[in-house]
Amino acid sequence: MNYKLFILLISVPFQILFTQVDITKEDVFLNRTFSQDWVYGLNSMNDGVHYTTLEYGDTTSIKKYNYQSGKIVDIILQSIDLDLEFSGYQFNSDETLVLIETETEKIYRYSKKCIYYLYNLNSRELIKINDKKIRLAEFSPNSKFISYIYRNNIYTYNISTKKTKKITHKGLPNKIICGASDWVHEEEFGFTKAYEWSPDSRLIAYYLFDESKVPEFSMDIFENGLYPKQDRFKYPKAGERNSNVKINIINLETNINTVAKINQKQEFYFPRIKWNNNSSKLFVQRLNRHQNHLELLAVNPDNGNFNSILEEKETTYIDVHNNLTFYDDDSFFLWTSEKNGFNHIYLYRKDGKEIRQITKGNWEVTQFYGFNQKTKTLYYQSTENSPLKRDIYSINVFGKKKKLLSKNKGTNNAQFSKNYNYFINTHSSANTPNLIELYDNKGRLERIIKKSDNLNNTLKNYNLTEKEFFNFNTQQGINLNGWMMKPANFDANKKYPVLMYVYGGPGSQTVKDEWGGQYMWYQMLCQKGFIVVSIDNRGTGGRGAEFKKCTYKELGKLETIDQIEGAKYLSKLPYVDSTRIGIWGWSYGGYMSSLCILKGSQYFNSAIAVAPVTNWRFYDTIYTERYMQTPEENPDGYDLNSPIHYVDSLIGNYFIIHGSADDNVHVQNTYEMVNALVKANKQFELFIYPDKNHGIYGANTRLHLFTQITDFIVKNL
Repeated sequence: MNYKLFILLISVPFQILFTQVDITKEDVFLNRTFSQDWVYGLNSMNDGVHYTTLEYGDTTSIKKYNYQSGKIVDIILQSIDLDLEFSGYQFNSDETLVLIETETEKIYRYSKKCIYYLYNLNSRELIKINDKKIRLAEFSPNSKFISYIYRNNIYTYNISTKKTKKITHKGLPNKIICGASDWVHEEEFGFTKAYEWSPDSRLIAYYLFDESKVPEFSMDIFENGLYPKQDRFKYPKAGERNSNVKINIINLETNINTVAKINQKQEFYFPRIKWNNNSSKLFVQRLNRHQNHLELLAVNPDNGNFNSILEEKETTYIDVHNNLTFYDDDSFFLWTSEKNGFNHIYLYRKDGKEIRQITKGNWEVTQFYGFNQKTKTLYYQSTENSPLKRDIYSINVFGKKKKLLSKNKGTNNAQFSKNYNYFINTHSSANTPNLIELYDNKGRLERIIKKSDNLNNTLKNYNLTEKEFFNFNTQQGINLNGWMMKPANFDANKKYPVLMYVYGGPGSQTVKDEWGGQYMWYQMLCQKGFIVVSIDNRGTGGRGAEFKKCTYKELGKLETIDQIEGAKYLSKLPYVDSTRIGIWGWSYGGYMSSLCILKGSQYFNSAIAVAPVTNWRFYDTIYTERYMQTPEENPDGYDLNSPIHYVDSLIGNYFIIHGSADDNVHVQNTYEMVNALVKANKQFELFIYPDKNHGIYGANTRLHLFTQITDFIVKNL
């Protein structure tokens, strides 16, 4: 090297040689520059030795891998060979047939309709099941039929004869639904497929939703034509009428339809159904409308009679779960419950007698992965090490030989092979993206599958800060967890503006040791000189039932107190400019950010509310009444914590954003808030995204949205 050039280089300031690359909104929200690795469409094969994935590239393909070696042993399907793009797949019971989804059209949060094709792996024959878009197609357990929903009725397609049969006949749009859920059950109980084959393939148990008397909500859709189209659907708001729900069982051999005799004069929800292994009983979870009395009922499919197997009662509410697991011979079953204050796994005899509590401690079981009956071993995820972390464990059915299987600290999510010999673990932490690894069931690392190499190499180009965790005590003596991101060139002698992010809803967590949650946008704000903070208030998850359920009947009250306490704590830090603290949130978080700037106007300079609930009277029955009871029973709980009733307190900068086609949190919430603000002569900013739903996305929409939010923050903080 030329000596004079060397002297010149070492005399140049270090920060000029290694200039900071600016993070752009386009890279965060449009170009997928910061995408981490995932494994899509993961499916364990029957042998427990192989698995399949759905992979995208020049062609979409289903590839078959060996768990241990990681080698591709087969390419089962490729879109290029079929001349057909597909987005989902499922195998039949012996893995000789594949049902593939094409032309997928989203309906609501989880629901969709598709064109389905059946592909025979032996004959290579491809058959379209129906020319119309249908819903919720699946194989019968014996692989003789494919069932699906079309226009609110259940149909079966005979694979050998290629003939279709209509199984139910009462379905009518916006009146009767057979085999699929109504809007509120889909959104709040998280299921769309409202039917289940019996394991012997003789019977189909299905929900019948009579929503004819449920109040209807309408939204104008402006995307096509001179005149808007009205989208009308049944949406029961708090205190209003729900669907009348019945559980039916149809015998496909005799065509006899039996109604389960589980309805009484009072109103119930039936959030889960499941057959036992020998098809002799349909187990139904029955929950009262207040959602504080849960029963597990065993229904006789021949006559509809039932026995009550177990029940739980709470003074607040009970969260529904999917963790009913039967022994192979149906002699015992596993169940999870919060009845002792923390969510744990229990073993019951088939008649409902509790045998033992398997997991114990002041921590939560957050996922139950399954049970290997041969080895009497259970696998689960928990918060045992910290409410901020998630780890994978095994334990035997006697509550002994507990073993930590995951090795990396942070958040671990497992997907087990069917024989539980292996699990694919997706790990991330606050400042490291996904690392996907294969472990055996003893916790031994077998191999690395993906490690987000592209993203990690990209991140090297940026001078990034780190997300740091902290906790503090409020004036009420409550210890709260939070995270903070400071500018990379942080100077403790300077004063910085702060943006707080809040969600805060029941059982949620924003303060977790995991990658994601707008991490790179927050890094961009840190580059612009902001400190970004999030705090989990009372009512959030990971810390047991008492902490989670203390907000019962007063949603928003304690949560807002805690977020204001967070702002107070931050304002006392020597490097925080107490006059420039802002807060933003989406959905429940928009509700919270609105309450914070109104009830905490002396601490918050600005607030952004995206798709906010502004009055719980406008939200649905199942979610709202779970935490609030009905407006008639608890009017003060609704009104004393509604932002609409505090608009006179607005002093700072307030920005409301909503999608006009939000089927979840209706734009009505924002319009009513606007009316109240105008009546109080308060100035604010408003933006409506026409025809966008609760997620506000599509094409450039997210880029546009976060450009607006960023500009508002820069201007006002």
